[in-house]
Amino acid sequence: MDTLKKTSQQAISAAYPAMRPRRLRRTETLRRMVREIILTPDDFIYPLFVRPGKDIRKPIASMPGQYQFSVDTLVTEIKDAASLGIPAVVLFGIPDEKDACGHDNSNPNGIVPTAIRAIKDAVPEMIVISDMCFCEYTNHGHCGIINTPGDTHYTPNLPEGYLLNDATLDILGEASVVHAQAGADIIAPSGMIDGMVGAIRGALDVNGFDHISIMSYAAKYASGFYGPFRDAAESPPQFGDRSQYQMDPANKREALKEIALDVAEGADMLMVKPAMPYLDILAAMRAEYDLPTAAYQVSGEYAMLHAAAANGWLDLPRCALESLTSIKRAGADMILTYFAKDAVRWLNG
Repeated sequence: MDTLKKTSQQAISAAYPAMRPRRLRRTETLRRMVREIILTPDDFIYPLFVRPGKDIRKPIASMPGQYQFSVDTLVTEIKDAASLGIPAVVLFGIPDEKDACGHDNSNPNGIVPTAIRAIKDAVPEMIVISDMCFCEYTNHGHCGIINTPGDTHYTPNLPEGYLLNDATLDILGEASVVHAQAGADIIAPSGMIDGMVGAIRGALDVNGFDHISIMSYAAKYASGFYGPFRDAAESPPQFGDRSQYQMDPANKREALKEIALDVAEGADMLMVKPAMPYLDILAAMRAEYDLPTAAYQVSGEYAMLHAAAANGWLDLPRCALESLTSIKRAGADMILTYFAKDAVRWLNG
């Protein structure tokens, strides 16, 4: 009897075989009961591209299942998204005309303010996020005003082709107010311009829009995963690249510095972009700050999953949902994803 009791105690105190985690993986129902991360429609923000015209639903070749919409077809798409329970969209505009300062972004009758008003008339409960950058609106494809000889903003002591930080802050504030007047719920500055959150917060507040939130692209990297987006938004830089203002992919401590600055300037929500290559940054941000966090599963992440699936190399629904789960597990409260509609349908079975 004593020998049996001793053996039993040794078994109970040992990690194996007393502890068998596989017991909780035995059936689908058990796995569902103990699942730590659960995706729901409320997790998703749907990025959409809007352009002038009527009855346009132009396929984006590098992003299967994604389109450039005119305002009328955009409203139809958003009604469909709302019927699936998706709570928010983020808009990217493709104007008729581009210029050196991206004036269409600050035009009350520009493409995005026009789209915002149409969405709010048709689906008032949909949260509309305005991506606040100038790359889609400028003829040079950069995210603000470029130092150019002969231009009124030209600064001789700065290199030609350099993005002028403080001049760009002025137009960011101006455009943000215009988009807020049109009905945007959230302004999302994405250019990694120093002081962008403070400038936008100040412009919104002084114009009576202190209730409008700012979702900052607080850590946006100069990534190779943006390629299909530049096709979708028709916004490739006409010279150089965006590494002079977007972050070096090798840097983590710098990201935490950038995030801290945006928090101090009044950001309401924080974003990491891209998502999967930077899950360590997302997790570090989530651990450090209590603000709501977002991550952008960018066009390249979306496109490469589609490309692999088209070649029969992986199961698209399974791998897309796995990647979205990894983003939420790393700390994202919200995920900007082109899979938004498909993901809801896959989750609903």
